[in-house]
Amino acid sequence: MKYLVLIAFLAILASLASALFFMMRNGRDAQADKAKGSHMARALAVRVGLSIVLFVCLLLAWKLGYIQPTGLPVAR
Repeated sequence: MKYLVLIAFLAILASLASALFFMMRNGRDAQADKAKGSHMARALAVRVGLSIVLFVCLLLAWKLGYIQPTGLPVAR
C-alpha cells in the first residue's frame, strides 16, 4: 500500500511538472500559444484526476481495514 501511495504522489508531481513545462515554454505565434494552453490544461486535469483517485483509494483502504488511523496521542 505504501508503494501505491508513493507512485500516486510521484505521478501527481510529474503531471504538475508537465503543466509547468508547458506553461513556461516560449511560443512565438498564436497557434503555439493555443497548443501550449491546451497541453497545460490537460496536464492540470490529469493532476486533479490523479489526486481524486488517490483520495478515493485512501478512503477505500481505510474502509476495508488495510490502513488504520493512529492520530495524535492524548496527553493526560
